[in-house]
Amino acid sequence: MPELSHRRRLLVLAICCMSLLIVSLDNTVLNVALPSLQRDLHASTSGLQWTIDAYTLVLAALLMLSGSTADRIGRKRVFMTGLVVFGLGSLLCSLAPSLELLVVFRMVQAVGGSMLNPVAMSIITNTFTDPRERARAIGVWGAVVGISMAAGPLVGGVLVESVGWRSIFWINLPVALAAVLLTLRFVPESRAPRARRPDPVGQVLVIALFGALTYAIIEAPDASLGEVLPFAAVALAALLGLAWYEPRRAEPLIDLRFFRSAPFSGATVIAVCGFAALGGFLFLSTLYLQNVRGLDALHAGLWMLPMAAPTILCAPLSGRLVGSRGPRLPLLIAGCAITLSAVLFAAFEAETSNATLTVGYVLFGIGFGFVNAPITNTAVSGMPRAQAGVAAAVASTSRQLGQTLGVAVVGAVLASGVGSSGYTKDTFLAAARPGWWVLVACGALVLVLGAVTSGRWARRTARATADRLQENEVREAAGVGA
Repeated sequence: MPELSHRRRLLVLAICCMSLLIVSLDNTVLNVALPSLQRDLHASTSGLQWTIDAYTLVLAALLMLSGSTADRIGRKRVFMTGLVVFGLGSLLCSLAPSLELLVVFRMVQAVGGSMLNPVAMSIITNTFTDPRERARAIGVWGAVVGISMAAGPLVGGVLVESVGWRSIFWINLPVALAAVLLTLRFVPESRAPRARRPDPVGQVLVIALFGALTYAIIEAPDASLGEVLPFAAVALAALLGLAWYEPRRAEPLIDLRFFRSAPFSGATVIAVCGFAALGGFLFLSTLYLQNVRGLDALHAGLWMLPMAAPTILCAPLSGRLVGSRGPRLPLLIAGCAITLSAVLFAAFEAETSNATLTVGYVLFGIGFGFVNAPITNTAVSGMPRAQAGVAAAVASTSRQLGQTLGVAVVGAVLASGVGSSGYTKDTFLAAARPGWWVLVACGALVLVLGAVTSGRWARRTARATADRLQENEVREAAGVGA
């Protein structure tokens, strides 16, 4: 790809961030609409979980496939296709007459969304070739994720209360259309010098693993052991199959050699934990504010401001810190803040007082604001440029998988505790407490892994892994040339 002017590079970054904005916003904007949607479509708790997890699950399953396909046939082409499919899925969601069709249309949305994030990251990493400039661009990228995630509940609350829950899907349409037109005009086409071959077996195993695991968790409270165990067994078999099959491929869907890098492994697990905390936090908070406190969607969204505002402020600060000082400090701040926030709810019932509820939301907003920017930067740090897109796709997959599991696990815990009692205050607080302890564990893992995988030893493992990957690339290229 030819070298672009500084202004053109910034424009490409802005276009990529537009796509990220709508995909990330869709992850959280639906949360405050859940009670309204539940009444309108007569949904159960597991039905609500599926409206969120159908989207994040398909995203997680297809991100790496979309990234490798874009490397092969053209990033601009796949990016524009993703925008069109995402826009079409959003339109269908807004027209869905039943919960079952809404879940299906959310999956259509996610198919388009899977073509946006990893492909946009590949475009960014190949547009910003200077390492420091690239780090700042990735910092902006991470900040947009944080901002869109935080703004989702507030934007959703305003739309649901003023127009209705269907309107939350309308906002994607003008943004997707503008992004298509700008991409057509300003984003240059690019491909990988040597595209990775498809890995259909690996892709099927990933889909089986994510789908079966999520189904088993969500349906566990209402299904018998005999109904859940087969899905758990499929998930385990798929995991073992990936561990056996992928190292035997020359160009696997998931290159397990990446995990020899401690920063990459740490970033992957931190992404799962951080976004599991976000998914569980929003799910519990939304149902509490609307079903227990009786707030409407707008006021529930306004109650999320103490979380949204710190995230919006801290996300760009985290990006700048990552660019200037590395990922360690942002990860430590994130781990401490998320853990303290969850402890307030788990041990001290922060929901019962407006003051402690606000403090808990502020702390979580600070934590999530700091956690996102270091994830992608740490994942691609030290990787050969040709592997940066794949590494970023794994990080993006980990985010979506984390949010899927957070909603699935916390929702399952809540559903089993509430049972048929309904959302009374005492019942909800007792049922939600184990879910909050799950979030405490997520925050603690972010803190510990942030400390362990960002030091000198970890950086040495990243350099050694990158050197091995680079040697293999040279060897394979020489073999192809011969």
